[in-house]
Amino acid sequence: MNLTYWQLLSGNRDFRNLWWGQIVSELGNWFNFIAGLGLVRMVSHASPEAAGILFIARLIPFAVFSPIAGTLVDRFSRRQVMIWSDLVRVLVALAFLSVTSEENLWIAYLATILLSTFGAFFDGAKNAATPNMTGKNGLLAGTALMFSTRFLLMAIGSALGGFAAAFFGYKVAFIINAASFAVSAFSVWLIPEEATRDDETAKRMSDKTERESFFSELKEGFQYTVQNHFALTILIMNVLWATGGGAINVIFERMGGVYFAEKEGWNPDLANGLLWFSSGLGLCLGMIVAHRAEAYLDYKKAHIPFIGWTLIIHGILFSIGGLMPSLLLLGIFCFVSRAIIGVEYAVQETMFQRSLPDYIRGRISTLDRGAEMTIFGVSSYFSSLAIYGISPQMLTVISGLLAGTSGIIWFLRAKGIDLKTQKNSQIAEEAEAN
Repeated sequence: MNLTYWQLLSGNRDFRNLWWGQIVSELGNWFNFIAGLGLVRMVSHASPEAAGILFIARLIPFAVFSPIAGTLVDRFSRRQVMIWSDLVRVLVALAFLSVTSEENLWIAYLATILLSTFGAFFDGAKNAATPNMTGKNGLLAGTALMFSTRFLLMAIGSALGGFAAAFFGYKVAFIINAASFAVSAFSVWLIPEEATRDDETAKRMSDKTERESFFSELKEGFQYTVQNHFALTILIMNVLWATGGGAINVIFERMGGVYFAEKEGWNPDLANGLLWFSSGLGLCLGMIVAHRAEAYLDYKKAHIPFIGWTLIIHGILFSIGGLMPSLLLLGIFCFVSRAIIGVEYAVQETMFQRSLPDYIRGRISTLDRGAEMTIFGVSSYFSSLAIYGISPQMLTVISGLLAGTSGIIWFLRAKGIDLKTQKNSQIAEEAEAN
């Protein structure tokens, strides 16, 4: 039986510390994102290409280093990886304070690359450790809480970040971001090492004579993904979604920070922040109701059609949003679209995590995330170039339709996927029991 959110938080101090650390650091991250984007817009004179480079710097390093991070956190202390990743990011976040002109804009790009790189290691360790902290019965609630608060903080952090940038300047947002990483490091430090992995994996780590090389284990992660039907389906589906989803950075920047800022008189940072707020709030709501949706889907055995149709419908709604005549109406369609995909993602991610044995979970989850973020980053950059030839409204329509096609791929590969998931879950459980 799945635990409720309150049961998990009230009865699990280790997960509570990890969750609290994420809340603070994610809030700071969104202050950094809105302020960094505004800073680049200001010093580059609103160049779409400069914004595209920032998106690349934010996304591609995460993608490149994720497989390496996944292998590392399966071999070494996940707790130590999280702590050191946070501490390094404290210093990196402060580097934005030295960006004052177009000539030293490279500092913002470099700092963004480093934040993304160390973020890959932190997320790899956190995602691999979370199922061990929650246990099987708490995994759905833990997954939903982790992602719902991340997206809620996307909403709150982007809105507050836009407000802080507009009224207090960009430096305040960067200082808040640095402080948030310090708080996160302290929260992770409170978690005992043994809470981050199961006994079987700890035994494998301690037995140095039987460990394969780093590159052999990295290769093992790639082989598992290619050979496992469910893991490969998730990878293909997420990559296809990212071909459209990656444009969202450019869409919100152009629609909010430029188009509606000029048409309706919005402050560019506030308009951009409002769109991120509506998107984050929708994703958060979707994650919160996922717990009830999962119970219904279990009863009806309807996971397959639910995932496929929600992916398709969310893409169509996002496309329609691009045709709206006002910023507020666009925000409403973003909210509804993201609420739908929020429920889908919580259900999908829980199924995926349950299917992965602990000893290889870090590698598989980071490989999937890394591939998705690679395409997300490439899509962001080419979307910034496409703005020179098409309107942001048309880019929004194309983005939604591309993202929605991931639901079609899901239906094409979904035959027998429930049986495979159950089989993988049994294998994982047997490994934990031995």
